[in-house]
Amino acid sequence: MFPTVREVLALEPVRNGAPRIVAGECGLDQAVRWVHSSEVPDIATLLRGGELVLTTGIGLPPDDAGLRRYITDLAEIGACGLAVEMGRRYAQRLPAVLTRTADELGLPLVELHRGTPFVAITEAVHSMIIDAQLAELRATEEIHQRFTELSVEGAGPAEVVAQAAALAGAPVVLENLSRQVLAYDAAGGSAALLLASWEAHSRAIRPAGRTGHDAQSGWLVTAVGARGQDWGRLLMRVPSVEARYVILIERAASTLALGRLIDPDPEGPQRTLLTALLNHTMPVEDVALRSRALGVPLERRHLVGLVIRPALAAEAERALSEMSIKGLVGTLDAMSAGVLLALRDKSDESEVLRQFAERLQKGDRSIVVAAGEGVWSPREARRSLVEAAQVAAVVRHPVAGVVRLTGVRLPGLLHMLRDEPRLQTFVERELGPLLAYDAQHPREQLLGVLRVYLECGRNKSAAAEHSHLSRPAFYERLAKIRKILGADLDAVPVCLSLHVALLALDALRS
Repeated sequence: MFPTVREVLALEPVRNGAPRIVAGECGLDQAVRWVHSSEVPDIATLLRGGELVLTTGIGLPPDDAGLRRYITDLAEIGACGLAVEMGRRYAQRLPAVLTRTADELGLPLVELHRGTPFVAITEAVHSMIIDAQLAELRATEEIHQRFTELSVEGAGPAEVVAQAAALAGAPVVLENLSRQVLAYDAAGGSAALLLASWEAHSRAIRPAGRTGHDAQSGWLVTAVGARGQDWGRLLMRVPSVEARYVILIERAASTLALGRLIDPDPEGPQRTLLTALLNHTMPVEDVALRSRALGVPLERRHLVGLVIRPALAAEAERALSEMSIKGLVGTLDAMSAGVLLALRDKSDESEVLRQFAERLQKGDRSIVVAAGEGVWSPREARRSLVEAAQVAAVVRHPVAGVVRLTGVRLPGLLHMLRDEPRLQTFVERELGPLLAYDAQHPREQLLGVLRVYLECGRNKSAAAEHSHLSRPAFYERLAKIRKILGADLDAVPVCLSLHVALLALDALRS
């Protein structure tokens, strides 16, 4: 907000005075809070710190001891500099004791070798300060307005962090209490460098207070939480500790805390990465980087996609934790949860899947755990997840343990081909007339009769009993199906074709 002594010396009214720095150059980057002109020898008693003092020197003490005390008092009160107009008291140069003491104390001492109105310097500096204060107020207003909008819109952590990074022009990282990265924005820099060995780096950042700056690392940090329960930290790497950065990081942290109160979704980051893999909403390299920051490395790991129905994401995460297995877990939709296991060795796959299914099912065979083929690259992880989803969608009956594509056989294949127009045409050709008849006669539902007949291996007696119909009634309905379809229901190839069409219809309707 305040200009430095160096910036003040670059202003035109000061340059018109032909300034020459004679001592205290190390203090040129001090902030100038105000400019004060005075010829009083005890001026230090009237100051509050941060002032640049202008004088002609006519009121300065005449002796060396007095001059030394004058400079010392200015330095102790926190004045940021002294500018002396030459010609009235001192002709060519300032006394050596003045320059020597100022240099020892790091107080910038400037000679003005050409007369210039002090009021012009004062006006220029004060205008500069007021303009900066107005800009600070506008920036603060923009911060509050933007984060209020994000709160109203229900923005997620990634959006809040991205907005904070854009307003700060600096990298921002949101982490949980275990130092795992939940969201980040590198502000145009290298994300890989930003997150390299993040946990170790973060644990070394220990600022004082709820919001503080770690001078050694350059990170401004604030706690994130509400109602006395912190759940993370927000970090911003800024070049200096300015009020606007503090306001920005605290406002962003408040927005994140409010968002967690409205939508307490601890699995959010992992779910985001799973859906990003499935839907191509994020480059695979970014997914791998973010996953590693969450403590789940995907590179050089054997990756196995799992889909669980119903959506038991919390139970799946607990099972992985008990087994000390790394993996991404998240709810995919209302009916299913997804898991991407990251195993060190392919040989562990079978045992890990067996234990995982046992812990999750606990004797409840209605819980489906479907697995895709294991892969060795994050870029191939989507294929494993998609295959697991396809297997889970095909399972119609309770199955203990893990179900894989080899376990669903023809129904699995038909499910994967369900969007193929030629398969849809086949279904219509084989079953279209019967589907149309059932639509017109909803009470009969002959399709169900055909299904039972085929699933009973064309055993009419067994099919009639399974349908809870008398044999004559069942035979009558089979005759009607034969007539509608124009098909010989005693011929094996015909029945095989109809059975495949029924399985394909199930896949289309799933």
